[in-house]
Amino acid sequence: MSHDEGFGKFFAYMNLFMFNMLVLVLGANYVMLFIGWEGVGLCSYLLIGFWYKNHDYTAAANKAFIMNRIGDLGFLLGIFLIFKTFGTSDFTSVFNSARSFSSGDTTIALITLFLFIGAMGKSAQIPLFTWLPDAMAGPTPVSALIHAATMVTAGIYMIARSNIMYALAPSTSEFVAVIGALTALMAGIIALTQTDIKKVLAYSTVSQLGYMFVALGVTAYSSAMFHVMTHAFFKALLFLGAGSVIHAMSGEQNMRKMGGLRKHLPITFITIAIATLAIAGFPPFAGFFSKDEILAAAYSNSMFLFVILAVTSVLTAAYMFRLFFLTFFGEFRGTKHQLEHIHESPKSMTVPLMILMVLSAIGGFLGIPEALGGTHFLSEYFSPVFGGNTRIQSHEVSHLFEYAMMIVSVIVIILIYQFIKARYDKKEIAKSIDESKMSLWYKLSLNKFYVDELYNKIIVKPLNGMSNFFFHSVERKVIDGAVNGSGQTIYFFSSMLKNLQSGNIGFYVLMMVIGIVAILFFSLVNTINF
Repeated sequence: MSHDEGFGKFFAYMNLFMFNMLVLVLGANYVMLFIGWEGVGLCSYLLIGFWYKNHDYTAAANKAFIMNRIGDLGFLLGIFLIFKTFGTSDFTSVFNSARSFSSGDTTIALITLFLFIGAMGKSAQIPLFTWLPDAMAGPTPVSALIHAATMVTAGIYMIARSNIMYALAPSTSEFVAVIGALTALMAGIIALTQTDIKKVLAYSTVSQLGYMFVALGVTAYSSAMFHVMTHAFFKALLFLGAGSVIHAMSGEQNMRKMGGLRKHLPITFITIAIATLAIAGFPPFAGFFSKDEILAAAYSNSMFLFVILAVTSVLTAAYMFRLFFLTFFGEFRGTKHQLEHIHESPKSMTVPLMILMVLSAIGGFLGIPEALGGTHFLSEYFSPVFGGNTRIQSHEVSHLFEYAMMIVSVIVIILIYQFIKARYDKKEIAKSIDESKMSLWYKLSLNKFYVDELYNKIIVKPLNGMSNFFFHSVERKVIDGAVNGSGQTIYFFSSMLKNLQSGNIGFYVLMMVIGIVAILFFSLVNTINF
């Protein structure tokens, strides 16, 4: 972005975002958290629409802002209810008071539900998830920092911070887990067929956020925060790596027009390879430890959740290996001009990739499971926050199950790798697909389950129709009619009266005489006693 005309403005927005994110995380009460929450939403809007001359980008920024406001209304209602119930918004006071409530209390359930609606918007969960893929209109560093690693995990942080209340609301926690699981599965299916490299990663983020919400829903709060950390490493690396690819491809984002880039971008190739293995959950990379921990927690709580997350894990490996092979293997499918200008990114771009690669490789060792004889440092670190919550469920599974799950996951990843390699490591890959030959599921995935079209039909169009009706029938005819009608009435009478102002002195004298006669006549009439 060094040649971008808004370079200075970009860093001003980014620093404002970091300030607001710190306010969100460091605030000691819900009001300060909400101020930071709104601040990061504003910065997200500014950065998504950073290239404001492009109408589609500004539309994406508006979409993100409006959908987040829907969730924020729920968050505000939750804060109001906290004030009404506890008389304060301070975390310590609220949580100490909440301990006296019984499990399943209606007020606590309502508070947690309202807070979760806020998290749905900020962390892109069903039904408020469609803004995040469109948010890829912003510069790639924005996608890496804001829409993968920090802002979108604010909802996870908020629920984990409120763990005392969520543990007291099992119905809300169950709802959180189900929404997270369905979001993870749906986003994983959509990511399978997308051709825009950043859109694949965006849906991947939505899917991984669903993983984190499942962990929160089964009260595995430290596991959720562990995945927040590992996901930040490999997803930021993937987005910045995608930025390096887009830079090399002169702005091209369609993976079907890439291919064979491993020879031209060796550092980007290696770093994305590590990140792909990490997100797929291949040992010993970061995602292996955090994802398996969430799968174990889901298994100990619900077979339904475990199956959905296991299927989602398979989908994750599939769409990430697809991205990897479409981008770096096969024959180059771009233009001759792009081929002539392909080059590895400068150090300002590759050094951060290498740092994140190391973190993606070793980050998982902060949470080595007991089955492998390790210590969960992160769980110990979070013990002051989660340790005092006696209502957190136990998520212990047998070591045999953990070993079996690890072995099966490795075998499945290898099989998926071989399948994707056979399908996409070819010299020729079609630049487009004939839609008439697509299966139903492929069409649903490619068209994102028509969620945007559905929202457009049941929400946007009716609202536009209603607003048009009120504009033409009420605004113009009634309100404008009343205002303009009063003005036109005054104008009509004034236009008649102005004819009396003829400038003829004789006429003025005559009118004066008539006036005097009239006054005398009425005075005489009033004095006569009939």
